[in-house]
Amino acid sequence: MNNQNFEDTPRGRQLQAFNRLLDVMDELREKCPWDKKQTIDSLRHLTIEETYELSDAIIRKDMQEIKKEIGDIMLHMVFYAKIASEQQAFDIADVLNSLCEKLIFRHPHIYGDVTATTEEEVKQNWERLKLKEGNKSVLGGVPSSLPALVKAMRIQEKARGAGFDWDDKTQVWEKVQEELNEFESEFNTLDTNQIDHEKATNEFGDLIFSLINFARFIDINPEEALEKTNLKFIDRFQYMEQESAKDGKRLQDMTLKEMDIYWNQAKKR
Repeated sequence: MNNQNFEDTPRGRQLQAFNRLLDVMDELREKCPWDKKQTIDSLRHLTIEETYELSDAIIRKDMQEIKKEIGDIMLHMVFYAKIASEQQAFDIADVLNSLCEKLIFRHPHIYGDVTATTEEEVKQNWERLKLKEGNKSVLGGVPSSLPALVKAMRIQEKARGAGFDWDDKTQVWEKVQEELNEFESEFNTLDTNQIDHEKATNEFGDLIFSLINFARFIDINPEEALEKTNLKFIDRFQYMEQESAKDGKRLQDMTLKEMDIYWNQAKKR
């Protein structure tokens, strides 16, 4: 296959596009005052923001926005590698080759003689291989800076990969009920001054952790579920604000019973 034919293939176009991005990055780094000034540290908070924007687009299932946000994150990855190459630490080729080697090593059922026919077996092999790479704990790969809900999911997934898990979802639901009953019996009181808030916080954390565990057993992503509820609440609340304003009312001046009328209208849309 000659070069012209290869360039017309999907892989050829992909490599051309990636090479174009590298060229653009080189030029921006050389000529743009803003891009020249950036460091790995200065890009960090921007990368976090872009990641959340991608997450929002995925939840909305907006494919055009997903494409845009993937591009923004791709730019950041190339940017980090460009800065590192200037410091003679590594370049984008080192990044990609290192990634390929890691993927090959962690998929011996594809590139070696290990057998893994189920998703669960693959996960267990993955965690064992990570320990061989030098990780001192199965949980060592969970970033400390993750949001608490996402971190709980990752902790539970990794513990399951090591074989530490409930046998079935009925046991997990019993744990949820146990935690809920304990919380209700001890902290469901009208006199908030009687509540030991530190203890209540710890017990409430146990309750949430058990609910996340149950969600995992029935293949619900709790972070995604909560974010969808957030978006649904925002939509309904803003509907209440808009519709009550059309009637010359303000939410601040209305009773809960009056607001419920608009809320129920929002739910029926």
